[in-house]
Amino acid sequence: MTYSPATQDQLLAIRVNAGIEELAQSERFAAAEPDMVEAIVEGVGQFAAGEWAPLNRTGDLEGAKLENGVVRLPDGFAEAYKHYVEQGWNAIASPGEFGGQGLPFTLACNVLENLGTANMAFNLLPMLSVGAIEALEHHGSRELQEKYLPQLVSGAWSGTMNLTEPQAGSDVGALRTTAHPIEDGEHAGKWSIKGQKIYITWGEHELAENIIHLVLARTPNAPEGSRGISLFVVPKFHVKPDGSLGARNDLRCVSIEHKLGINASPTCVMSYGDNGECVGELVGAENRGLAAMFTMMNNARINVGNQGVQIGERATQQATDYAAERIQSARAGSGDKQPVAILEHPDVRRMILRMKALTEGMRALLYYTAGQTDRGTLGDEAAKAHGEICVPLIKAWGTDAGTEVASLGIQVHGGMGYVEETGAAQHWRDSRIAPIYEGTNGIQAADLVTRKLGLEGGEALIGFLEEIARDCAEEPTLFALAGDCAGVARWMREDASLDDKLAGSVPFCTMMAVLVAGWQLVKQRDAVAEGASPALATTKPVTVRFFLERIVPEAAGLKASAIAGAELLYSLESSALLA
Repeated sequence: MTYSPATQDQLLAIRVNAGIEELAQSERFAAAEPDMVEAIVEGVGQFAAGEWAPLNRTGDLEGAKLENGVVRLPDGFAEAYKHYVEQGWNAIASPGEFGGQGLPFTLACNVLENLGTANMAFNLLPMLSVGAIEALEHHGSRELQEKYLPQLVSGAWSGTMNLTEPQAGSDVGALRTTAHPIEDGEHAGKWSIKGQKIYITWGEHELAENIIHLVLARTPNAPEGSRGISLFVVPKFHVKPDGSLGARNDLRCVSIEHKLGINASPTCVMSYGDNGECVGELVGAENRGLAAMFTMMNNARINVGNQGVQIGERATQQATDYAAERIQSARAGSGDKQPVAILEHPDVRRMILRMKALTEGMRALLYYTAGQTDRGTLGDEAAKAHGEICVPLIKAWGTDAGTEVASLGIQVHGGMGYVEETGAAQHWRDSRIAPIYEGTNGIQAADLVTRKLGLEGGEALIGFLEEIARDCAEEPTLFALAGDCAGVARWMREDASLDDKLAGSVPFCTMMAVLVAGWQLVKQRDAVAEGASPALATTKPVTVRFFLERIVPEAAGLKASAIAGAELLYSLESSALLA
């Protein structure tokens, strides 16, 4: 279950889809020169393959365990995390004034891609920390930034996000965790936090010296619903004025979930203020917590989409290796009746090529989204809008496609794929959470057809589609799909009810994602034809052709479903569905 970093395809996507050389022309990202980019991509790939990948199987088999209030990880995790911190991988895109390298978000995505391909469960630890850094950088006071960011940036401390409660899943506005102002004593001016949160990824562990929880809570007399939510930073250990660690805060891990996959990632039930002494500090303005948390969530959604790429790459490599080694049956129609590797059989070839095309398409979409996000940071408003449109695409389609690829990996292994010893099943089990957390894929699709469809009065998305259509005028399948997407978008804007839009949101989201991924793959293919990546000269034209001829037509076939409306969904009473 080892893997080889997809360095060449990653560099191609970073250069062509993210446009790293153009980003490096800005003062902010000037350090992202070609030599630096190659060193990062190659270096983190080697580190991930050498130190994190060997822990993937043991992490799955042994998992995280809660013992007397302490979460224990299998042997090797603490040392691997220590080396990750020492080598500076956590600091790639963080602000330089707090110890970061200030490089583009695109390169931070690459760090996470490599680490997650090596070990998806382990990679959730730095992934959440990246989001916490982003939230504090944009919404924290200078005092909070100086207090928490240097250690979060280095990775010495890790971060979490605390939204979900037992009675409030996706309906964040229903949360009951409270925050009351502390009037006097050593914590005067801070807040007393009380409540319980569930599904807190890496909410408790011993790998980092401190854990910085970002917790949503409701203050006294706050408005009902999501408008009355505030965000608080709640450290595991109090931080003294000199930056050293003080006493433990009044918070604890009550239990960890027993899950389908990502077993080495402790998914915690966290309790705050059991003794009435949990202390937090307000981030941003009171009642504006959800806006601050969404900064973290947007980042996390891109990185969850990244997990589709990660699991797709790992499953594809394992399936291809197995198919090349497994000898079974003669090639159909061949005069030679000697058994051949199953890689020679047409249906296995179809599956392997589909796995490769989907994985490369996800990667192209990921780095395009990251590059647009970086341009938005530099003040490019059009790029910012394109990045925002692409967030639900990479999160939803990326994770759906990653799960499909992992499932195909089991299929390629045949019966052996269903046997845990081969490890193929772990990829599917690990992948299956990604369409659920950080906002289910249905929520992502709803975001696309409501908020994103309405950006700039609807012109942002239509303009985006027109740009793609112009670029793809010589690609019949993509040009037709761009027209189909524009037609669905206009119908949703002009004729559809809200129920109709939501009923068609998932197929429309898939259509859009496949369109953008295909558009960006064509750019890769053309760049390779011009000599951009000689190592991919043989494979890239074939995987792109497969995507255009097999995957794009499937997406086009979703148009009827996208505009079918909601009437059929409600043609039965709820009681009839329960019969």
